[in-house]
Amino acid sequence: MTCELTLISHAFCPYVQRAAIVLAEKRVPFTRRDVDLANKPDWFRAVSPLGKTPVLLVGDTAIFESAVICEYLDDTQAPRLHPADPLQRARHRAWMEFGSAMLNGIAAFYGAPDEASLRARRDELVQRFATLETALDDGPWFEGERFSIVDAVFGPVFRYFDTFERFGDFGFFDATPRVLAWRTALAARESVRRAVAADYDARLCAFIAERGSALSPRASALAA
Repeated sequence: MTCELTLISHAFCPYVQRAAIVLAEKRVPFTRRDVDLANKPDWFRAVSPLGKTPVLLVGDTAIFESAVICEYLDDTQAPRLHPADPLQRARHRAWMEFGSAMLNGIAAFYGAPDEASLRARRDELVQRFATLETALDDGPWFEGERFSIVDAVFGPVFRYFDTFERFGDFGFFDATPRVLAWRTALAARESVRRAVAADYDARLCAFIAERGSALSPRASALAA
């Protein structure tokens, strides 16, 4: 790959983090350019047909959607992060989709309007983690010793819980020791840690504080 790479980003976007982690794992140099999604500039609208981040500019060619970006990078840059076996590769892609569904559940949790809804959304996430527990082996990564794109997908998923646990003890991982161990390993991985800015937690707290949700008072107390 000889074209210059630019990753069009947003500070909170977990899908951007996926792409940044994959780029870091492959040690590919790239420029990161943040965009204000509340005030999208014309140049961004021109390269992002869906109006979302991430977008990877490969020279003048725009690639959008995080899964497509990760697949492109895996097709063009070593080391390969997907399994070589087609069946295992399909299995990994399926669990990547599971990770996307978890992000929807996380958004529902921090946006829950009242305590009853918050508990219900919490229980849904706990059930998701119970399902995920059955897919894991001994670790440290999703499938043993080899870091994969599934790991890049779940690094941003677990990052939210670092902030949520500052709001209170929700017991998300009480019954899923393998998931907890995976989360811990990912949090220590350099590519995962560096996928966000140093002030990510503070900015996420401020964002949740402004949501008017059940978590907002707790976030406001931390953001103050």
